[in-house]
Amino acid sequence: MRAAFLAAVLLFAGGYTWFAFAGLSWLSSAGRLGPAFFPRVIGVALVAVTTLCLVEELRRRTREPASEFWRLTLQIAVLSALLVAALETLGGLLAMVAYLGASLWLLNRGRPLQNALVAVLMPVFLYVLFKVWLNAALPRGPLPF
Repeated sequence: MRAAFLAAVLLFAGGYTWFAFAGLSWLSSAGRLGPAFFPRVIGVALVAVTTLCLVEELRRRTREPASEFWRLTLQIAVLSALLVAALETLGGLLAMVAYLGASLWLLNRGRPLQNALVAVLMPVFLYVLFKVWLNAALPRGPLPF
């Protein structure tokens, strides 16, 4: 089951990487790094890591019983779809806080303080990184930031 999952992830990572190389420009009109920089780095890393994991899984050739985590996988997929839908309504920062809070509540139930800190601090860090340092546009919501 892991091999099939990793193969599916590799397929999606390959498509994402292809789009990053074929659909986005490497440099902006001003000669600076363009919108393809981060997607290309992330795509190549995804393909490399997933390929290594798939090769390792195929080498082990161990048969494991079917996973019991289908329900959790479906819940995370639904939360991811809700994140995309909420980006324009709530804005990037609030949508990321809500998504991380809900995801961590499902995945890490025993540590509410740690979950709350990660759910708030990680989106704030990403907001500062992209909005302030890189001057990139993020979806705006009802709040002025």
